[in-house]
Amino acid sequence: MRHTPPSVPSVLPQSHRNLNGADMNVEILAKDMMTPSVINTSPDAILMDVIQQMIDHRYSCIIVVDNQRPIGIITERDIVRLMAQYMTNKPQCPVRVEDVMSVPVATITEETNLFEALVISTAQKIRHLPVVNETGQLLGLVTQSDLAKVHFQIFEKQREIIEHSVIERTQELQKANEQLKSLSMLDSLTALGNRRAMEVDLEHTHSQAMRYNRSYSVALFDIDFFKLFNDSYGHKAGDNALRTVSGHLLSSIRKCDRLYRYGGEEILLLMPETSLYGALILADRILASFAGLNIPHEKSPFGFLTMSCGVACQVEENGYDCWESLVDLADRGLYASKNNGRNQVTIIPPEDANDDSVPRLHGNQP
Repeated sequence: MRHTPPSVPSVLPQSHRNLNGADMNVEILAKDMMTPSVINTSPDAILMDVIQQMIDHRYSCIIVVDNQRPIGIITERDIVRLMAQYMTNKPQCPVRVEDVMSVPVATITEETNLFEALVISTAQKIRHLPVVNETGQLLGLVTQSDLAKVHFQIFEKQREIIEHSVIERTQELQKANEQLKSLSMLDSLTALGNRRAMEVDLEHTHSQAMRYNRSYSVALFDIDFFKLFNDSYGHKAGDNALRTVSGHLLSSIRKCDRLYRYGGEEILLLMPETSLYGALILADRILASFAGLNIPHEKSPFGFLTMSCGVACQVEENGYDCWESLVDLADRGLYASKNNGRNQVTIIPPEDANDDSVPRLHGNQP
């Protein structure tokens, strides 16, 4: 949304402008970046009236609220999509906002920090983040422009440090570099999301699933006999294998899915709005196509590189209170796959979460 920025040149409040090091990232909160006066509308408003308001004031979005709680968002993308539909099927009655708004709307709290906001915006490919209070009522809006301003100020801070004396520069530049590193969302080896970004994305995805009664699934992948591969071919070949696995996974998933390096050779796949069965089909297809690459592994009983996988799902009702429980369940499935011959997927439905026997295996043994 086009909005009026704070009157001071910096997006940061005065109390935060002298912070150094990685702590600045933690201290910059959504309430410091957001636009507090947000244009909103009701779901039963006439869409053409809202579009005219967007045109007149040059807004890029309008938040849809019910009792001051965000329930959707109208963006320029929604308008373009409506125009395409209008050209093929002209509506016979006025279109209302609730007919075309994007739902559910991803929200953040005023205590969400800069890094968390960056992860949510990047992972979910959204440009507008409504800010709500603890009861879910709308407080303001953080846009990509707001995030970019703060990020730019971090780089400006580094530039200023370089201009200081040599003695002061060394220590402060190290702190500034630590800060920039703390904002990194990517793993340097695989170019996938890193562990810290994964935790933020999972926390937000889980809270949205709980709030809107939605499901999502996670899958944990692990390269089979990877230590033997490193011992046989060297760690450089092992790094290349990890990059190959990452590239294969990236080319095999949907646009809405997200990949993160969980640790070592383990990779986590986050699948929003996905049932357990849908996640199983995707994971099974990934394992089969990866095995089809026939990457030599002489110490594996298969003769080539394979992966094992565990899958778990947060169901719409009676789900888990935290994402950690869901990932633990997927981890149990992964180890069951390895203990039963590898190169397979194991799913643990929610009703079997407390059952030590896990019979649901899919895949091929050597």
